[in-house]
Amino acid sequence: MKLDPNQNYTFSKYFENGYYSEDLADYFGYKLVLVNLMLPLYQGELDRLAELRDRIIEVLPYVPLTTELARREVIISKVVLELIHYTNVQIRIEFGIKVSNLLQGNLDYLIRTYQTNQLLVVEAKYEDLTRGFTQLVAEMIALDQWEESPAITEQPILIGSVTTGKIWQFARLDRANKHFELAINSYRVPEDLEELMRILLAVLKSE
Repeated sequence: MKLDPNQNYTFSKYFENGYYSEDLADYFGYKLVLVNLMLPLYQGELDRLAELRDRIIEVLPYVPLTTELARREVIISKVVLELIHYTNVQIRIEFGIKVSNLLQGNLDYLIRTYQTNQLLVVEAKYEDLTRGFTQLVAEMIALDQWEESPAITEQPILIGSVTTGKIWQFARLDRANKHFELAINSYRVPEDLEELMRILLAVLKSE
């Protein structure tokens, strides 16, 4: 894999060009493996889970999820914004960062709790989760190398997710070892909504 450091590469360009995630990781000096990634689950009460599930199920028959905007409005934003109810989270939408010409662009969602310095990236992609993972890897490498935020600098593990709205998969980056784990397992909405919410909350609430 060859990239020209004098050219500009956005995160979305890696998706569009169809690079393999393992090749991209290797280019930047990271290792990557595919695993059955079992992330911790939040054990607290989800007092609004049934309401959230009902809202999603209610609208699904009436809104075709044929565009990224539709998927964000109908499913992704509902799940992401629900996290505010359970934790002191700050959400940045279309958050732009630039590390270099090779690592720059907008993150669909940057979700942080400043008390525990946890961070989660969610990238919304339609159908092609494989290429979505490639873009997510580029974004997580950029965050790993981003020096503008002390909170991110001190965080040993980064968690990311790629989703079509109805399907969610996760990635974990061990920053000290420069080692990615990409999940082969996935979570469906609304079928696995409770487990998905418990994973998201465990990431954001972990000490």
